[in-house]
Amino acid sequence: MDSLTQIALGSAVGVAVMGRRTAVWKAALWGAVGGTLPDLDAFIDHGNAVLDMTLHRAETHALFWLTLVAPLLAWAVSRIHGEAALFKRWWLAIWLVLITHPLLDAMTVYGTQLLLPFTNYPYGVGSVFIIDPLYTVPLIVGVIAALRLKSTRGLRWNAGGLVLSSLYLVWSVVAQQQATQVARASLQAEGIAAQSLLVTPAPFNTLLWRLVVMTPTQYLEGHYSLLDASPRIVWTAYDRGAALATQHANNPYVTRMAAFSHGFYRVSESGGYLFVTDLRMGQEPAYTFHFDLGTEQERAANSHVPTLQSARPDVATALPWLWRRMWGEPVPPPR
Repeated sequence: MDSLTQIALGSAVGVAVMGRRTAVWKAALWGAVGGTLPDLDAFIDHGNAVLDMTLHRAETHALFWLTLVAPLLAWAVSRIHGEAALFKRWWLAIWLVLITHPLLDAMTVYGTQLLLPFTNYPYGVGSVFIIDPLYTVPLIVGVIAALRLKSTRGLRWNAGGLVLSSLYLVWSVVAQQQATQVARASLQAEGIAAQSLLVTPAPFNTLLWRLVVMTPTQYLEGHYSLLDASPRIVWTAYDRGAALATQHANNPYVTRMAAFSHGFYRVSESGGYLFVTDLRMGQEPAYTFHFDLGTEQERAANSHVPTLQSARPDVATALPWLWRRMWGEPVPPPR
């Protein structure tokens, strides 16, 4: 999730656990710090763009390592404020702040390596977009209320924000399952032999869902809104570069992307350059993670460092389409 959401969640959890045992601002401050710490791995340079992507949300998001770090941070915080008697409570608060960060991240589609060092499998439910105001706003309102209101009423507002945001996550999973059932029924009705199906929300909401289907030679993209009058989905097919994927199966970056994306990737060539694309984040034809792996000569000489060639949709056309399509209007996506 975005940094603001993680700060808000960390502060809300810190305030909820510490209550009035310490000043609310202290709990909110250290909750915000703890909610930010795991994402500092974004500043680590792993040598190239593919590694930077696939090694983000790794050790700093692993429940095991965060559990080990929590008592050390709690000890430091309790000493800074002269609250050694509250060490155990700070320990609980810091631990919950730290682990709720990756658990929330795992609700997105990106991939969070929660169980390192035991497995590097990237978990991703994919039921919420990385920025969703309906999740974040209740947290912010609750924390602000807790800071401004001196009575226990502020704590109740904070607890209410946490409850509402948690219920929204539950709703997102329910909505995702509904969209998944519709997508599977559509595929069966049209006789499409799908190897795998991805169902993720369109930006900023959980009404409109982006659907990606992988077949042996193609990937298909479609959209479904929970407010659509008809469950019929319009699928658009694209070449997934199956022959190129087979040809370059030993390329470490193609292999890494195939594993990290759970098979939702594309291999393509343009102007003599080889590209690998994560199909989970973005929308045809603009994808967030589109990597240039270099020319054949550069790869043979190991002289090319993979670079990110990210493409973003035209906001002037994408946002109006998103708004109309979200409410069930059958408009084709911008290309």
